[in-house]
Amino acid sequence: MVRDIVRDVIFLSRRSEPATKEDAGVVADLKDTLAAHRDGCVGMAATMIGVSKRIIIFTGDDGDVVMINPVISAKMGRYETQEGCLSLDGERMAVRFEKIEVRYLDENFCARKGKFSGFTAQIIQHECDHLEGIII
Repeated sequence: MVRDIVRDVIFLSRRSEPATKEDAGVVADLKDTLAAHRDGCVGMAATMIGVSKRIIIFTGDDGDVVMINPVISAKMGRYETQEGCLSLDGERMAVRFEKIEVRYLDENFCARKGKFSGFTAQIIQHECDHLEGIII
């Protein structure tokens, strides 16, 4: 189901709770909502659709990727950039890393580990900030 985008800064500032298998419906809603906003959005966190759970989705080279309970375990190549967000007006400065490693569960709740770089790494870092209640 396509969900409304949350723009409430107080809600977005809350740290998300770990996701469980009972949150599988959130994954489906994130997929539908990202698809509905594809023209102006490349990633979402569950908080952006009003669910305070640690789930993100982003558009990668091979399609949409879901990460449940992602943890960025390594960061390399610090840089500053400007980012926009569907939940917020305008752009803001953000510190990002060119290369990252992430541990997460896929949408089948299987443990995964991946290395990401460039714009994909930036998207993941942005969405993980949402999970921590960090508003750039």
